Amino acid sequence: MKDVFEKAEHKMNKTIDHLEEDYAAVRAGRANPAVLDRITVNYYDTPTPINQLAAVAVSEARVLTIQPWDASVLRGIEKAIQTSDLGVNPQNDGRIIRLVFPPLNEERRHELVKETSKMAEEAKIALRSIRRDAIEKLKEMKKAGEITEDDLKHAEKKTQELTDKYVKNAQACFERKEKEIMEI
Repeated sequence: MKDVFEKAEHKMNKTIDHLEEDYAAVRAGRANPAVLDRITVNYYDTPTPINQLAAVAVSEARVLTIQPWDASVLRGIEKAIQTSDLGVNPQNDGRIIRLVFPPLNEERRHELVKETSKMAEEAKIALRSIRRDAIEKLKEMKKAGEITEDDLKHAEKKTQELTDKYVKNAQACFERKEKEIMEI
């Protein structure tokens, strides 16, 4: 029974971590190096993340600088950013690429809040699915005679409490991101 709880909690932790990673990649008006995490550059026929090819830094509130360690990859990074859905035009000076993030307008802020809300809802659905799997496993254990009816009821209650805790975490993550997006 303890094993079922540990597995469920581990999976729920991973779900929240994944949600936070997704939120880090959402552009919220200020420069954040995590927006580049999903962009890869063809480097010697290998798709390579930008952060493995260059130093990425926030030079100002809305400006990211990308300084490649190998100057030959500069054009590749620039092209990868242009073809991505980032919505920012890179400025290349021959040594460094600058990404200037324009301030978000009200309409775009509301779109981003909707997107992040969907992400949070998907995470909550995943958490409930983990709860369902854990309860099914507990019911199998009851059927096999490994636990009693009272143990099953107690375990279901404990599983529900664990799920509620992680659903609140997902909601708190969403509220933090929403506040960050709506901040001017």
